[in-house]
Amino acid sequence: MKRKIVDYHQDEHGDWVADLECGHGQHVRHRPPFINRPWVVTVEGRQSMVGQVLNCVKCQRPFPDGRGL
Repeated sequence: MKRKIVDYHQDEHGDWVADLECGHGQHVRHRPPFINRPWVVTVEGRQSMVGQVLNCVKCQRPFPDGRGL
């Protein structure tokens, strides 16, 4: 489900996590050539993406604990 980015925090490894409006978090990494998100590495870049939407995989799960059907 599409959810807006409302803020960011860093995990225990220093990777950035987007805080989504639904309360879930999603890692937003810049690891070229496979993951190309250069906006993640600066404060200005991250702030420019607040309000943009990401697909929240956790909201799409059929059960809150992550079990499949």
